[in-house]
Amino acid sequence: MSDPENELFSLLSRCEVIDLSVPVAEDLPCFWPGHQPFQHKTSNWFTAEHRPSGNVRSRGPYTTRWLALDEHTGTHFDAPSHFIPPPGSGLPDAGERGAITAAAVPPAQLMGPAAVLDVSGVSGSEPGTSPLVGPDSLLAWESAHGELRTGDVVLLRTGWDSRYRRGSDGDGYLHDVVVTGRRPGWPAPAAETIELLLARGVRCTGTDAPSMGAAHDPRPAHVAGLGGGMVFVEALTGLAALPARGAWFCFLPLRLEDGSGAPGRAVALRPA
Repeated sequence: MSDPENELFSLLSRCEVIDLSVPVAEDLPCFWPGHQPFQHKTSNWFTAEHRPSGNVRSRGPYTTRWLALDEHTGTHFDAPSHFIPPPGSGLPDAGERGAITAAAVPPAQLMGPAAVLDVSGVSGSEPGTSPLVGPDSLLAWESAHGELRTGDVVLLRTGWDSRYRRGSDGDGYLHDVVVTGRRPGWPAPAAETIELLLARGVRCTGTDAPSMGAAHDPRPAHVAGLGGGMVFVEALTGLAALPARGAWFCFLPLRLEDGSGAPGRAVALRPA
């Protein structure tokens, strides 16, 4: 191998790969309430079986299953077209960014040096309402770790992923916030915070909460970010394993044509 190849191999071999993706299953809160429920069903099994729920047929010695899922299921990203209508539509907030769908987002925009902001101390008390993460939180982080740079991927560690649980134990993740309105929502960035990130040159932001938008009004943050050419990676997990600086983030989504977003796998490379 050439010297550059040796250097790259040596660097990668000294890194630990951290999985930042939530598992996806029918009994997990991986889809937005009221949207397409996630379904994962057996299409073919290795051999025919007789079960109380019905017979499982076999067309050969293999197994495969089919999926039904919303574009924004599990760990996923929002393309600009998710909240920005296409140009010429005459709709509010329409513009050129509305033509950028999932398949058109370059993979390089979804990776870069991770800047992890711990905002888990931001909490609210009003049911169904998200407490907002203001620009002051971002400025305080920069005071401690240095100003954000163009290409940085900002990851908001809210701690909300601890609520991502199976069955009724997972109601606190989404259901009790946006359906019943019994609990306060997750910390979410204010539109002014998103605008400051854009001014710093940040074009990818992630969160371990279900959405970058506030539970009570997702529009301001989405329009500010996606309208500015930013993309969001939502429903991450395990951000506590990353340092404030020093890790490399990467999210690779399905390349869905005309998609408003797509699920995928998020990882970080952390020096061992």
